[in-house]
Amino acid sequence: MMNKEKNIQEIINHLKSAGFVFQGSEIYGGLANTWDYGPLGSLLAKNLKDFWWKEFIIKEPNNFAVDTKILMNPKVWEASGHVANFSDPLIENKLNNKRYRADHIVEQLFPEIDIKNMSNLDLENFIKENVKEYDNSKTDWSSIRQFHLMFETQQGVVVDKKDLIYLRPETAQGIFVNFKNVQRATRAKLPFGVGQIGKSFRNEVTPGNFIFRTREFEQMELEIFSYPEQSFDIYKKYLEKVWNFLLKLGIKEKSIRLREHQKEELAHYSQATSDIEFLFPFGWGELLGVAHRGDFDLKSHMLHSKENLEYLDPETNKKIIPHVIEPSIGMDRLLLALIVDSYENEKLENDDTRIVLKLNKELAPYKVAILPLVKKLSKNADDIFQFLVNNNISATYDETGSIGKRYRRQDSFGTFYCITVDYETLNDNKITIRNRDTMKQERIDIDQILNYIK
Repeated sequence: MMNKEKNIQEIINHLKSAGFVFQGSEIYGGLANTWDYGPLGSLLAKNLKDFWWKEFIIKEPNNFAVDTKILMNPKVWEASGHVANFSDPLIENKLNNKRYRADHIVEQLFPEIDIKNMSNLDLENFIKENVKEYDNSKTDWSSIRQFHLMFETQQGVVVDKKDLIYLRPETAQGIFVNFKNVQRATRAKLPFGVGQIGKSFRNEVTPGNFIFRTREFEQMELEIFSYPEQSFDIYKKYLEKVWNFLLKLGIKEKSIRLREHQKEELAHYSQATSDIEFLFPFGWGELLGVAHRGDFDLKSHMLHSKENLEYLDPETNKKIIPHVIEPSIGMDRLLLALIVDSYENEKLENDDTRIVLKLNKELAPYKVAILPLVKKLSKNADDIFQFLVNNNISATYDETGSIGKRYRRQDSFGTFYCITVDYETLNDNKITIRNRDTMKQERIDIDQILNYIK
């Protein structure tokens, strides 16, 4: 089944009931577009982040990790351009009291219109003249206002404008301001990368589509510092690497496409940018991006901080400002893509059905479930469970309901193997192990379980 044919609300309902994702602050009526990861979702998210860490930090010998903080000196955001430029054009329909991004309205309704060279006044006049109904409502449009995307907070005891700081809108700047520290500490030579996983915050005008676009989200970002003449080769290398990374995760190749940004789309500092988009049930959406940022970031921080962030080339003894290649991945929307791609509502024999998440075994919240056929066998089953978790196998234990219902429950969680302990186990020291995807069952010796699973 193509993702476009899948029912996103059906998937969301399953994720809530199974314990992947809950509405934030639900007992108080929630908070718009905030979501919490439940027992299964938190395990899946951890496995996904561990997978990224292994591929982009551990396996790359000249890549290093940092963990920079959410709160930074506000001058960082002045230097990066976020204070001056990080805003969206907001327009309000006074008849339904809803706010929208003006550029998104035009892009959605009039895809043939090139809005890149339209001012806010042009956008406003165009919408007022051409959009008389929108979002199931007649319209009476307000003027366009600039909506700042950074969350503001206060630092210190006394509330004063001097104490204004921001929640970071991206993790990248924490890497740029530590460029010299990392290079000095590691004695790394170009090209080298610095990556981190962390929370970011954007005060979106129109968040939505479940966890696809939220105001609080987690990024997995890498900044590769390189010689200018090497930068485009590295850009191409990481485009290929992120594509293969998605395939390794288990994303289907037919579900993704590469979109290179046209010249007029590029940010002022970007020399090239490409997105990999995913076919969600609500349409194609950006999954990750690879950007060639040139020397903009280090040069800008040098200018504003007055600190020298040049790199001394050990071969030529010349100082250069490295260029930066940035593969940036939103963890939450990647997690959603994995679930959408793996979610199947399968028809079985005898008009039976099952919901199954065919997740990569390495990502599945639980690799194996231990199922005693009857509660009398709990002691034997528990011994196997303890053995597996002591060997760092993510396992769960389930003794409630018929064995068939337990199989279906574990399939819907994405659990890769089910191990059934039955009365014969007491005699032959063997268990029945079942594969999630094929539903094939084998009987193996207990002492072979670890090798079988691994």
